Amino acid sequence: MSNDPKNKPPIAKRVPHSFTRHGITIEDPYAWLRDPGYPEVKDPDILAYLDAENAYFESVMAPHRDLVDSVVAEMKGRIKDDDASVPQKDGAYVYWYAFDAGAEYPKWFRRKFVGGADEIIIDEPALAEGHDYFRLGGHAVSPDGRLLAYAIDTNGSERYVLKVRDLATGQDLPDTIENWRYGLIWAADSKSFLYTDADEHWRSKVVWHHRLGDPQSADREIYREPDPMFTVSLGRTQSRRFATFSTGDHTTNEIRLIPLADFTAEPILVSPRVAGRLYDLDEREGTLYIRSNDTHLNFRVVTASIDAPGQWKEIIPGSERHYILGLTTFENLMVIEERIDGLSQIRLRDYATGAERYIAFPEASYVASLGSNPEYKVERLRLNYQSMVTPNTVYDYHLTDGRLEVLKVRDIPSGYDASQYVTERLLAPARDGVMVPVSVVYRRDFVKDGKGLLHIYGYGAYGHAIPPGFSTNRLSLLDRGFACAIAHIRGGDDLGFGWYLDGKLDKRTNSFNDFVDVTRHLIAQGFAAPGRVAAAGGSAGGELMGAIVNQAPELYGAIAAHVPFVDVLNTMLDETLPLTPGEWSEWGNPITDKAAFEYILSYSPYDNVSAQAYPAMLVTAGLNDPRVTYWEPAKWVAKLRATKTDSNTLLLKTNMGAGHGGKSGRYTALEEAAEEYVFFLTQLGASRASS
Repeated sequence: MSNDPKNKPPIAKRVPHSFTRHGITIEDPYAWLRDPGYPEVKDPDILAYLDAENAYFESVMAPHRDLVDSVVAEMKGRIKDDDASVPQKDGAYVYWYAFDAGAEYPKWFRRKFVGGADEIIIDEPALAEGHDYFRLGGHAVSPDGRLLAYAIDTNGSERYVLKVRDLATGQDLPDTIENWRYGLIWAADSKSFLYTDADEHWRSKVVWHHRLGDPQSADREIYREPDPMFTVSLGRTQSRRFATFSTGDHTTNEIRLIPLADFTAEPILVSPRVAGRLYDLDEREGTLYIRSNDTHLNFRVVTASIDAPGQWKEIIPGSERHYILGLTTFENLMVIEERIDGLSQIRLRDYATGAERYIAFPEASYVASLGSNPEYKVERLRLNYQSMVTPNTVYDYHLTDGRLEVLKVRDIPSGYDASQYVTERLLAPARDGVMVPVSVVYRRDFVKDGKGLLHIYGYGAYGHAIPPGFSTNRLSLLDRGFACAIAHIRGGDDLGFGWYLDGKLDKRTNSFNDFVDVTRHLIAQGFAAPGRVAAAGGSAGGELMGAIVNQAPELYGAIAAHVPFVDVLNTMLDETLPLTPGEWSEWGNPITDKAAFEYILSYSPYDNVSAQAYPAMLVTAGLNDPRVTYWEPAKWVAKLRATKTDSNTLLLKTNMGAGHGGKSGRYTALEEAAEEYVFFLTQLGASRASS
């Protein structure tokens, strides 16, 4: 992909701006790209610049539109047009979703378990009609089965509007909750519910109690979190006896319980917050089962009585090998999800005897997790399974005989032969001697002679592991000669909670170094030559992309940085931004801590752009993104354009009507994925047709 001289990139104006903190002065001539009226963006100069960048993106991509359309067609051909989920029983009904042929969004159905007609409870295509962007934020049927609460977002701001529908009539009740945000628990009598909303800073600080028929202004405050660094989230125990609300940040929390039978009761504080301690829980027959990292980084499991919730008794100790990820207490057994040496495992435990067994899966490297299991007593467990070569599979695991029953394997209409692909798990040495896992997949005819192409993906933050899962889109790279790798770098929790801690705060640069060192190792193993590597990451993974191109630009031929968190210092200095106070436990607080200020300044991608050659780069943003604000990628691209010494392609595409997740709709979103792949293919000279 070469730039036509007629298509000149826009050059952002420089406006003098500086600030001094801890005796250090920072020059920021692109600070003007932040609209002072945010979250509304109306400044004509800002909009003109973003529009100009979008026009430049379109002009550069225009010669490759046929290839984009071809890749979209490939990706679309791998999607079952009338796909549907596996029905699951919940009380008197079974529930599922299904797509009509050609539809961007599904319809949600139910029917009585004993038999009867199918009922449409949510028609997403109808709700999405007339909107360029649409997302169903969540939905919950009332315990009596008569009502449905559902939330929608039509601009990507993640400020949802929640409504309540009478399922008998299909009509919405007057009840409307503005600024709903990711949490709703029905009362046992179906006459009210708890929810959380987003405040003016897009933070959830309050648990509200809404009674049907009341206006939102009359909702009662159940709990308000005073700590600016903490946010509140809602949950429910598997027994459906209690609602839970956890308040905390990335490293510290506390939980309260309130009975679903009485939302006027005083919430029960399980155990007060202790700095650096996390816990979560479930409940069975008056006993709490609690997962906590209080005595071991990889968590242990303890029990406590509802009557004395702070008195903990250990039943499963912490372990260096066993990283306990979560637990669910069904009436008849406890299920523990964990990773052993980085590999997914599901452990089943008997309450009376403590006897345990693990579910066996058919491959050596895979991803397995509990699926939808809404009921309290189970005879079989719904499981999700996949690997880098095995499409998404839904199992029922039969408790009586340990049998795995295949309910659904992802259908790929255009065809897929798993035997034509190979996956392996490697260990790459980091510069400090730590061995970093890497998952790689490639065609069986791929030759490791250094002449191939390599795509590497990474994230490395918040303790979020990137599992070695399946991707139909990825086939468009594999079938064009790429090997595709996932670097399980520090900052994620792929190898345990300590792996996460070793990539945050004053160890943050481990994540960046790991990714660069993984790249060098894969090059040394013959997967590609320097400059024949494409790398991608989004959000905190976009920060990763910004850091690696500052550190080792010569290794990469093309980079995709999606909604990249690249202006780290400025964002962490601005406590009015939506996520900043809650992020200080992840990055450090440069407002009060000079050492944190200097450390963030040393790696923040925007602050470390230098006069050097950079690889070709595709950068994306969302105008309505509340997580990574649009001006971060815009400022970064502006500074790169003014500073870099090469003539390689640099593109910025801003979704003017979307947020953090980009375009919505299962087919519409394919265009952005195809544009990214075509960017890689044309930059690296690998645009031959898929075989």
